[in-house]
Amino acid sequence: MKNPIKFLPHSPRRLLALDWRILLLILFPLTFLIYLSLSSTTSVSGFKSIFANTHNPIPPAHPPRIAVCLVGGARRFELTGPSIVERILRVYGNSDLFLHSPLDSNAYKLSLLKEAPRIAAVKIFVPGTIPVTEAQSRVLTAQNSPNGVQGLLQYFNLVEGCLAMIKEHQEKNNFTYDWIIRTRVDGYWSAPLGPENFVPGQYLVPPGSSYGGLNDRFGLGDFNTSVVALSRLSLVPQLDSAGLTQLNSERAFKAQLVTQKVQYTTKPLPFCVVTDRRYAFPPARFGVPVASLSSPGPLSGAKCRPCRPACSGSCVGPIMNGLAKWWSWTEWANNTLELCDAHDEWENKWEELFDNVAGFNLTSMRKNVWALEMDQCVNWFEEMRRRTAQWIAPQAREICGLGLRPK
Repeated sequence: MKNPIKFLPHSPRRLLALDWRILLLILFPLTFLIYLSLSSTTSVSGFKSIFANTHNPIPPAHPPRIAVCLVGGARRFELTGPSIVERILRVYGNSDLFLHSPLDSNAYKLSLLKEAPRIAAVKIFVPGTIPVTEAQSRVLTAQNSPNGVQGLLQYFNLVEGCLAMIKEHQEKNNFTYDWIIRTRVDGYWSAPLGPENFVPGQYLVPPGSSYGGLNDRFGLGDFNTSVVALSRLSLVPQLDSAGLTQLNSERAFKAQLVTQKVQYTTKPLPFCVVTDRRYAFPPARFGVPVASLSSPGPLSGAKCRPCRPACSGSCVGPIMNGLAKWWSWTEWANNTLELCDAHDEWENKWEELFDNVAGFNLTSMRKNVWALEMDQCVNWFEEMRRRTAQWIAPQAREICGLGLRPK
């Protein structure tokens, strides 16, 4: 007679088979979770998705090389600098910082860039008068430029000088950057620069504040498009050859891209340009709206300051609809914009308004800069210099001494 135990539902063989099935069901998801955990720790934050929707993805073994070109004077850098560190440089932690900035009484504030993950080159220089060529005098206009054509040339020199620093660093190290992010020292970032903004073959600029051309307060592109976009001085002769005249900065910028057949696109971006300038309120058709730093945004490079909004909600539409859309207009729909009355100086206790918007980390960095003493400032710059591949700047004590006094 056959052994009936062989067919019992709870026989040892049956139990053994069930145990293995249960064990496999447990082990498979555990193994998958461990794999995901390990893969995430070996990737650079944000880079996996940068090229997810492009036609030319870069494999994870080759994370893209990014140069961050930071240009301009440091007037309110204690407010803007921490946001650049937190929301651009630390988001793309393997990016290299290139700083091109004039030496003035606020340059000591640039020492907070010691917090940047990586610094490739720093140039802090004494600006001099740039001779105006015949082509430049024909192509450019002094109208609406606070410092005339010379002001435009100084700005163009900052931008193209940063490109020269990037090229020199590439040649020394035998590689080419995949992307260049160009932003301004006076730009306050209310949120991180997202990876969806990296699109091969298209140069990204913010919408609004176009002044008849393209908003030139920020730019992002692959290396080839960026070379054209950042060549602000050297392409002026080609604009002259094309018969273009009396261009402001924004119109000249657009003409550069169009004449060189570089495709461009506009996307809203979470930053604004902190300004001390005064503007009439409410702004007329060709006036300049000044956004409150507390605006839900994104402000896409509009002028801004910390303020108690003088106009928000239903008040905003009539004012913004009265502006020339191709001039100083910025996006305001869906309650994204609050307006300051900027006809006078910054209001009392603006620091509290800023701190409420900026949050703990940025507030702490602002206070650290304000509390800087001479020796600490020198130490911060020396720390930066030790970590920087190329350093062209006066002695740290000279930079700090222009804005700080020994106690």
